[in-house]
Amino acid sequence: MQKMFGALSNLLRRNPAVYESLLSLRDRLQGRTAADRRRRSINRIVVSLKPQGNPRGHVLASLHVEPFLLPKGMPIPHNHSIQWENFHIIQTYLEMGFAVDVIEWTNQKFIPEKTYSLFIDHRQNLERIAPFLNPECAKVMHIDTAHWLHHMTAQHERLLAIQKRRGVAIKPYKIVPPNCAIEVADCATCLGNEFTINTYRYAGKPIYRVPISVPFLWDWPEQKDFDSCRRTFLWFGSSGFAHKGLDLVLEAFSELPEYRLIVCGPISKDPKHPESDFIRAYSKELFETPNIKTIGWVDIASRDFAEIAKQCLGIISLSCSEGGGGAVLTCMHAGLIPIVTPETSVDVGD
Repeated sequence: MQKMFGALSNLLRRNPAVYESLLSLRDRLQGRTAADRRRRSINRIVVSLKPQGNPRGHVLASLHVEPFLLPKGMPIPHNHSIQWENFHIIQTYLEMGFAVDVIEWTNQKFIPEKTYSLFIDHRQNLERIAPFLNPECAKVMHIDTAHWLHHMTAQHERLLAIQKRRGVAIKPYKIVPPNCAIEVADCATCLGNEFTINTYRYAGKPIYRVPISVPFLWDWPEQKDFDSCRRTFLWFGSSGFAHKGLDLVLEAFSELPEYRLIVCGPISKDPKHPESDFIRAYSKELFETPNIKTIGWVDIASRDFAEIAKQCLGIISLSCSEGGGGAVLTCMHAGLIPIVTPETSVDVGD
């Protein structure tokens, strides 16, 4: 079958529509999804960028390549701050006169062949690539999550607590594999606050805080009626519902009928949803409780999100481990008061 697809591929490459259909057929026969194929494709890409003039050195960045694959003129997606951040990290090195090679942080096959002045990585490639680097290359870990040991321990404690309360075992979703990135790095930058930084202190490496960005900004809601919204709150987050404490928020509001909760996140009744076990366990709270409204995923740049923010007094995030709390900060910029755990990694004052 592999030879057949290879021969057909060579014949059909000149017709992109037919070739794409062929790849989709192959993926279905092999039990793969379009997302799987996209990830494999991204993990084979090396984006090489040059500064103006002769480069003063070369930087290798194991981050995200997507911002550099966008068609000319297309804005960077604002579904997560990491796209904007990665773009400007690379842009900073270019402005400093360095040439930059960018690989996807999940690329497990790239082997460096150049002499690099600096190597920066989230966590998965530092240990693997470090032995291939020249001795003078500075190795930087760009911390975007709490240490894997804290992260996974805290998540499993949350899941165990749900098992005891609900009698259901929910699989972990926000998984950070074990790694020795901080041990291998010469220093680190960190998007989070002292909570996140302290989970790495044991390694004795210099850690420099770079406050996390938000992908969208709003004007102050001068016309907001705080009297009408003071009993309405928002849970706004991405995947890893138990990790981010959605269960705790749902249970609390189900016993507070005088208060209203709006839930915004990638939640659906699709039985193939990757977190369907959590959604089934909390189906009554999510879909059948009068004072809880589950909307699903909402674009932060949309009028829908602006209207939701206008209806709410605050953002509630009870995460057990974060690397910067970008969702909370995004909602704070939209005028919402934060009610957060320390592990959300957002400074809210005393």
